[in-house]
Amino acid sequence: MANTATFSREGFGLTARITTLIARVKEAYAMRAEFGRTYSELQNLTDRELNDIGIRRCDISDIAHKHVYC
Repeated sequence: MANTATFSREGFGLTARITTLIARVKEAYAMRAEFGRTYSELQNLTDRELNDIGIRRCDISDIAHKHVYC
């Protein structure tokens, strides 16, 4: 019995790879912007507001990172 595999050319060409690269760059840019917004919003809270929600100021970066990338 012979096995055959068929591949479409549109998924492996240079154009498809460039398109994928551009999409990944756009996604990374959007995630970085979301990180910046989240970090900024938390950083703008007062110490009292942060204490009310149980966040230490030194944890803001980690929380923003987990919010966006996890």
